[in-house]
Amino acid sequence: MPLTPLGTRPDRLAADYYTASRVPPEVAALASEPDTLAVGSPAKVGILDLAFAVRGERTELVERYQKTPLQIMRPLWIDPALPGMAYLYLMATGGGIAQADRYRMDFRCGPGSQVHLTTQAATKVFRMEHDYASQRVHLTAAADSYVEYLPDQVIPFKGSRFYQHTAVTVAPGATVVVGDTLTAGRLARGERHDYRVLATDLRVTRPDGTLLAIDTLRLSPHARDPGRGVLGPGVFAGHDHVASLFVVTDRVPAAEVADALHEALSGTDVRYGVSVLPRDCGAWIRLLHDDPLQVAAAHAAAWHRLRLLLTGHPAPGLRKT
Repeated sequence: MPLTPLGTRPDRLAADYYTASRVPPEVAALASEPDTLAVGSPAKVGILDLAFAVRGERTELVERYQKTPLQIMRPLWIDPALPGMAYLYLMATGGGIAQADRYRMDFRCGPGSQVHLTTQAATKVFRMEHDYASQRVHLTAAADSYVEYLPDQVIPFKGSRFYQHTAVTVAPGATVVVGDTLTAGRLARGERHDYRVLATDLRVTRPDGTLLAIDTLRLSPHARDPGRGVLGPGVFAGHDHVASLFVVTDRVPAAEVADALHEALSGTDVRYGVSVLPRDCGAWIRLLHDDPLQVAAAHAAAWHRLRLLLTGHPAPGLRKT
């Protein structure tokens, strides 16, 4: 994978680089000038731009740009079954995401690379009185690569306003596993669906723009409809945690991926659904439960089963603080 020529690198500090495009109207309506640090101020823009390529017998981080509050440490090679796979922990120097924060993360995974991306801990979205926070994630998987993006859960605090857009580009022959988990809030403090708005978009395409999958979530617990009153977050179905896992691959048939996910979750207590993705490009799951440990265990079980199916090797145990 060649390095990006200096003359073609984007201006990562330009507002149109880190600002989410097509912000949902539920979120855009909250835009305002904060009485604290404004959008674009120091420590309000977090950026990670990382490129991976095969060097010798393992995947290496070959390009790296980071801007606080987002940062990484060096990649780790901790998997005895896949010793060439790079594991990377994504971190933030602050305690969480605050009003007017704008984050962007780009992960470019070259041909044949093997990359596992995860966060060090849960993403906390703090209370906001002005404006909103957004995060853009761009993941590109080249031919024959195997990429996993499995961040920990997002926890929206009371009064928070957050939008996340995840764009995944998967070349033919590549495999990508993308997961997410959302909670109803800080449940121990009684903050159940007390956020102002929580919106996410996931878009999966081929390099030529062919759409493979799209998943849209809009949660405004306190919004009102003239005919129906309060519009609750029905996607949770009365539960406190919802998680998803999307798998795009042509290593095995889509139906076989869906069957493997069914097998992984059939013995758990969570409510779940499994379906094949359009164009038979893979499969996905969504699961619900009130216990965060049960959700995490079911999510991990699905990931472990996928790793066996797609690579022939078990997933390693990951340590986090």
